[in-house]
Amino acid sequence: MALLRRINQVLLFLLVVTLCMILYKKVHKGAVLKNEAGMLLGTLSMFPDDGSETPEELDEEIPVVICAAAGRMGAAMAAINSIYSNTDANVLFYVVGLRNTLSRIRKWIEHSKLREINFKIVEFNPMVLKGKIRPDSSRPELLQPLNFVRFYLPLLIQQHEKVIYVDDDVIVQGDIQELYDTTLTMGHAAAFSSDCDLPTAQDLTKLVGLQNTYMGYLDYRKKSIKDLGISPSTCSFNPGVIVANMTEWKHQRITKQLEKWMQKNVEENLYSSSLGGGVATSPLLIVFHEKYSALNPLWHIRHLGWSPDARYSEHFLQAAKLLHWNGRYKPWDFPSVHTDFWESWFVPDPAGVFKLHRHNS
Repeated sequence: MALLRRINQVLLFLLVVTLCMILYKKVHKGAVLKNEAGMLLGTLSMFPDDGSETPEELDEEIPVVICAAAGRMGAAMAAINSIYSNTDANVLFYVVGLRNTLSRIRKWIEHSKLREINFKIVEFNPMVLKGKIRPDSSRPELLQPLNFVRFYLPLLIQQHEKVIYVDDDVIVQGDIQELYDTTLTMGHAAAFSSDCDLPTAQDLTKLVGLQNTYMGYLDYRKKSIKDLGISPSTCSFNPGVIVANMTEWKHQRITKQLEKWMQKNVEENLYSSSLGGGVATSPLLIVFHEKYSALNPLWHIRHLGWSPDARYSEHFLQAAKLLHWNGRYKPWDFPSVHTDFWESWFVPDPAGVFKLHRHNS
């Protein structure tokens, strides 16, 4: 009996040791994954994390991701101002920049009317894009690292189920809570605006030669594109405004899929650069083909920056929830259109670096 008891004690000891080793490996693996994410994106919170937020409070936050590039930081600040000023919701802004711009972002916010906002500054490491971008584009501004931040949303947003991403050249005139409440179909990781969703947009497309189908973004002469089986006349969508479900995004490994198509483009030059300049948009069009939900069209009135001559009606713009100056002609530069809608939200640069360019200036 003594021998049997001894054997049982040894077996129990070995079982405990085994369980401890399994637990250690799980914890260690989690730490490694967290460190890998930290190598790509580092979060610099402007508010100390004292652990006072409860899960209920986190659920009430609306996370909004926006990039603040060095040469157009005033655009991001205007967008943030418009969002904050038109809602009573608890918005948490994730302001993303490169390392050399982080202190300037902080100064602009803390020394302006934006000092009251709830925000975190996030550093984006462009090394994550190494070997994934072709340098030959007719629009080199589309190759800026921050254009690809939307590919890596799960690395930015750790504690939120749902997130809004907006380009910096937007103005929000509606309550961001309404956009956040967009219903995503089960199994969809994101919602976008179809480029065929507004008759007015279609009229503008004919007027200034906008491209609103996959043909403008993908090179259908290439086998890899033909093999997708996507009709070239399929309506494209605009990823300048995104409502994303982080659980589905991670479950479907969306980021890995996007990186795969970035890499294939480097190797095979798959994307048209003449009209769409599709380096950042094209992978999204492929990965989300027939797998995205639709935004309310009034939450993404775009093409305001496509031509310095083509205009929407003032009444139509006043009814819009979100205005987007996608294209070359930005509202802080000259020439541009509908600048009064943008300029009313402009927040002057405390450092005096960013200035508006007008015809008489």
